[in-house]
Amino acid sequence: MSTRILILYFSRNGSTQQLADAIAEGVSSTGAEAIMRSVSASGDAASERDLAVSLSDLEQCDGLIMGSPTRFGHMASALQQFWETSSSSWLRGVLVDKPAAVFTSSSSMHGGQETTLLSMMVPLLHHGMLLVGIPYTVPAIQTTDAGGTPYGASHVEHAAGKHLSADERSAAIALGARVGQLASSLKSRS
Repeated sequence: MSTRILILYFSRNGSTQQLADAIAEGVSSTGAEAIMRSVSASGDAASERDLAVSLSDLEQCDGLIMGSPTRFGHMASALQQFWETSSSSWLRGVLVDKPAAVFTSSSSMHGGQETTLLSMMVPLLHHGMLLVGIPYTVPAIQTTDAGGTPYGASHVEHAAGKHLSADERSAAIALGARVGQLASSLKSRS
């Protein structure tokens, strides 16, 4: 059975979804399978392309990468609400020792990206996941003039426009590849 990486995201205007797609490309480059899932709130057509996430998706994944636009330095409420329903998975430890990463998008350079990334890590840590970032050895992290941080992939619309910059895309692909490689390695050892 192939390694399955759950890419769970919320996207209102499509920027976070673009990051999810680039991350999925990185996951696939490792031979792992990218499972795209979203959460949606009413009127959010951008989140409706992929199936809605379920608790069984958590059990079936070998790793998880979560993304959200910034909301005052925190994830979107639709993602938070999903995690608030995950107590049964938490009690059974279905995500313990699986790799995880986070990604975000904002409309401005100082839109709260790093605090959003850090706050998205909290439920993943509570679930016992192993957090993965983007090291400075990835060239895009050092050359970006838009999004991309060691905490996770990101996009800044004001700096890069509606579409991902080359560095943002490269960092997102690298993040997906890191989680895919780590999950595959951990799975082969068990």
